[in-house]
This record gives sequence, C-alpha cells and structure tokens, in this order.
Amino acid sequence: MSVSSAEKKPLFKNVGVRAATALLFAAICIPPLYFGGWPWAALVALLAGRMMWEWVRMSDPVPTGVAYVISIIGVVTACFYIAQQNWLFAGITVVIAAILAALERSRRGGVLWSGLGFLYIVIPSMAIVGIRGVENGFATEGFSKLIFVILVVVAADVGAYFGGSYFKGPKLAPKLSPNKTWSGFFSGLLFGALIGGIVGHVIGLGFILGVCLAMPIIVLSVFGDLLESGLKRRLNVKDAGDLLPGHGGLLDRLDSLMMAIVGVVVILAVAPGLWPL
Repeated sequence: MSVSSAEKKPLFKNVGVRAATALLFAAICIPPLYFGGWPWAALVALLAGRMMWEWVRMSDPVPTGVAYVISIIGVVTACFYIAQQNWLFAGITVVIAAILAALERSRRGGVLWSGLGFLYIVIPSMAIVGIRGVENGFATEGFSKLIFVILVVVAADVGAYFGGSYFKGPKLAPKLSPNKTWSGFFSGLLFGALIGGIVGHVIGLGFILGVCLAMPIIVLSVFGDLLESGLKRRLNVKDAGDLLPGHGGLLDRLDSLMMAIVGVVVILAVAPGLWPL
C-alpha cells in the first residue's frame, strides 16, 4: 500500500525555520566577534547568562530566584574578568559561584546538578572569550582561531543534518540521542573537514592542516552534542528552552561548540605549535 504524500514525513524537517534562525543569530554575533575584547565578552556573557537560566530551569524541580542569580552573576563576572585577561580573579569567581550554587541547592537536594552544571557552562564561556582575545579585526589570531572552530562545527552540524536525514541507517547512540545516525556522523565529518580545509587555506594554515585540525574538533562537537542529549534525557526534558525557533534553547544550539572550544584550548595549550599563525 502506498503512503499518501500527506502521511509522509518531510525529509528535511523545519529546514527553513532553522536556516532563518541561524542566519539571524550569525548576524547578531558577527560585529562583536570582529571587535573582540569587551564587545565580544558582553555578548558571550549575555548568551552564557541565558544558558545558565536554561540549565537551572531544567535541572532544578523547584528553582529559587537566588539559584538563578548566583549562577548568572557568576558566569557574567567570570566572562568579564577573562576580557580583562585576569584569569586569577576569573578562577576565584568560578570557585566561589560554584560553591554558592551547590550550597543553595543543598536544601533541596541535587547539589551535583547545580555545581557541575555551573562549571559545564562557565568553563566553555570563559574559553570562548579567552580564545578570541582583545585585538580588533578579521586578521587577528584570536578571530582566525575562533572563526575556524565555529565554521567547522557549523559545517559538521549541517552535514550531519542533511546526510543523516537523507541516508538514515543505524543509530549513532540510540540511548542518548535517537535521531542521530552513523550516516549523519560521517556526513558531518566529511563536510566539516572540507570546510576546515577551505577555511584553513583562506586564513593561511593551508588546506591539509585545516582538514587535520578540523577532525578532532568535529569529534569533540559530536561528543558535546551527545553529552547534552544525555543530560536532557537524565533530567527528562526535551529541549533546554524555546528561544531559537527550530533549534530549541541556546544550550541545544551551542552544546557542540562549547565542547569543541574547550578541547581546542586544551589541545593548543599542550601543543601550541599546531597553530603556526
């Protein structure tokens, strides 16, 4: 029996809404990304504060106003200390805010959800501010590093979405994210590596090095996506929020980038020669 067109599921669900949301989000981010420093820190602090709000809301059955305030003020303050390149005060802020968040939650139980959740968001947020740096312009090293990571992660996500939707096949991690497939993973890997090579060529890294650097970034981004999916399943929530039409909350959209950025910071700290610019 044939299935009527009305009963068929669309091949690329919500692609128009997702694309429009992504383009608007990019338009908002590009000017602060160009300037770096305080403008970029302000945007990251705003986004991190929203993600912290999403985390508290979905991880705490009965969140208090104090729970929101501690986490949001903590992540915003840490971002601005990083903009001043004051890593010591940023670190002190993180420790104090994480302890206060855990203590506040101790009355209701679930201390680890509060403390570790705060670190889950604040560490990538600081890394994103720190890797961009304070110099203005497209030609700066900080801009080149960050735009390389962002474009690779976005390309991998786009490739995974279209490849997984078209080819389908075996699931990648059905217990964590039932919609992700191996075909999507390899499609994302190929497209992300291709974009990594092209961007690498444009910014002076070279095509081959760009491809090689893109590979671990893509794997880290997938891990970040699966981690957030696992956390949502554990907390029995579908999406972290509904801020971005077609995507969900900011955590749902930025989870891959968060893990990729932290991984890149660690990799470059251990082997700075991998980025010869």
